Amino acid sequence: MLTTHNSLPVATREAMVALCNARLADAVDLTTHAKQAHWTVRGANFISLHELFDAVHTSAEGWMDSIAERVAQLGGQAHGTAAAATENSKLPRYPLNITDGAAQVDALSASLAAFGKLVRAAIDEATEKGDAVTADIFTQIGGGVDKQLWFVEAHAYARNS
Repeated sequence: MLTTHNSLPVATREAMVALCNARLADAVDLTTHAKQAHWTVRGANFISLHELFDAVHTSAEGWMDSIAERVAQLGGQAHGTAAAATENSKLPRYPLNITDGAAQVDALSASLAAFGKLVRAAIDEATEKGDAVTADIFTQIGGGVDKQLWFVEAHAYARNS
């Protein structure tokens, strides 16, 4: 841990750095899921899904940056490489053999939902440890995840209704 005048106890900062790095791995992985969907989607709704998946990617990049910057604020070292994400992500593997828009919607929805669940747990853990700022960052991210999940899942309703 780097020296900082941050008033959180060192033990709390260490716990929050570990938590943030765990969710950072998931966020890095989520950006790749969104780009995979963006690059490979085909079908009748191609352009709307292609653009939507790119918007999910942009949002996930912002979440990734917020988490990594929180690590730095706490005096930690962000672990945001692809290798760290591969080793530590808790997200399900994204299927590499799909192109159909409906299958992409289902796969990316599953990734977003899994990330959202992990973010909610991070809110609880940060609150438990007394770090309201980290909890707030994850709360902001959680709202964004729910919004992107809503946008992606909206494309499934036409075939489910």
